[in-house]
Amino acid sequence: MTRLKKLIIACDGESASGKSTAAKLISKKYKLLLINSGLLYRYCSKIIIKDKPENIITFLKKKLKKISYNKIAKQKLHSEEISSHVAIIATNKKVRQIVNQLQMKIIKRNRRICVEGRDIASKVLNKNPKYDVAFYFKCNLEVAAYRRWLDLKKSVPLKKVKRSLRIRTNLDKKRKNSPLIRVKGSVLIRTDHLNRKQVLSKMSKVVDRVLKN
Repeated sequence: MTRLKKLIIACDGESASGKSTAAKLISKKYKLLLINSGLLYRYCSKIIIKDKPENIITFLKKKLKKISYNKIAKQKLHSEEISSHVAIIATNKKVRQIVNQLQMKIIKRNRRICVEGRDIASKVLNKNPKYDVAFYFKCNLEVAAYRRWLDLKKSVPLKKVKRSLRIRTNLDKKRKNSPLIRVKGSVLIRTDHLNRKQVLSKMSKVVDRVLKN
């Protein structure tokens, strides 16, 4: 059987920008392992909220050694409480180091992978290994808030969801450690202007060009 060509894709973007959906679509089409770094941070928030450890760094190091990414991905991690908490812990340099170490273990074992988050192209996949393609996702705040509100099954006021997303994006872009930035050469995907089919089509054209080289 012919071995598939190496392909590493980085997907970065703002909260509720559609990057998770797009990453799933492109991963399925090209048979890539998908890693959602946001879920790792959300899992960290969930267990911190639940167990209230005195030292979160020691606590997270111990907990993340005992759980697989697949188990994390199956958990319910999207709530307003977790969203508010994760915006804060994501600014912690030591927490980011712990999460990045876990990601790198997975990444280095897989030559065909899509990783999505907020510092993937700029930090996690900026070298050794380096991404083959980088996408950056943006979405109008009104559209993003409405989508997240639907994800939360309208259990939280839309105004509160919008405020939470605005705060999270500002924190992501202004934090000292690994801020959310669009790297040079990345392909911009505006999910408020494109539907799912159009997003996949635009991403696929870029990926196909890379695979032909």
